[in-house]
Amino acid sequence: MKVLIIGFGNMGRTYARGFLASRFILPHDLYILDKVSQHTEARSIQVPEDQIHYTPGDFVTQADIIIMAVKPQDFPALAESVRPYIREHQVVLSVMAGVRIASIADSMGATRIVRSMPNLPAQVGMGMTVFTATPQMDMKELFIVQNLINTTGKSLHVEREEMLDAATAISGSGPAYVFYFMQSMIQTAVRMGFTDSEAELLVQQTFIGAVHLQSKGENTCSEWIQKVASRGGTTEAALKVFESEHTASGIHDALYAALNRAKELGN
Repeated sequence: MKVLIIGFGNMGRTYARGFLASRFILPHDLYILDKVSQHTEARSIQVPEDQIHYTPGDFVTQADIIIMAVKPQDFPALAESVRPYIREHQVVLSVMAGVRIASIADSMGATRIVRSMPNLPAQVGMGMTVFTATPQMDMKELFIVQNLINTTGKSLHVEREEMLDAATAISGSGPAYVFYFMQSMIQTAVRMGFTDSEAELLVQQTFIGAVHLQSKGENTCSEWIQKVASRGGTTEAALKVFESEHTASGIHDALYAALNRAKELGN
């Protein structure tokens, strides 16, 4: 199976490294198309130099899967230049935010299309990707694509494309919410007397430990909260402030603001 990655920025490189590290794809089966020179980055993952291209050509027709990892604003011009080389059997996997399946189909002339929403932790193999596909994709093709995506973390298939807007609001933007909360805790820990490095260690390990506990599936989040928060204790005092400040409602509103913006951008 041959894979062509169009766009060799952060996500393009992330997928290339994931594919090759898992040995799901071998270097001689990976092609790269980018508008700028990427020889240094491509050489670091052992892609042959004659498989690195700067303009579309007949090599595009050789790919079984074409990964669109370009910026959304660059897509229209690129699609026009690539369209003559697209074949009916090829699968197009898009990681472009906000570009609808209908737009990809119209612009590229493709029918087998997978649209996905990865997130930043994919860069370290801990990503969460939500994806959907056109009806022309059969189960075997979906299985192959999901295995490719899973080299960067975990994935979730959804039937309805509009759920990708919700995924954008939850998992796509989600790491920033986590970093925001961590940053607030780190800054407060410093005010309490810890050094910057001590505060970062305290908060980082607290998040890692809590996520590992929750991932075991033995308790719900509410049950874990109750295990930490004894009556009249310190945790309960903090939780009462969250309640008085309507923190849960604020999170709800923030996520819906992200969802609405995702819909606007897609339109």
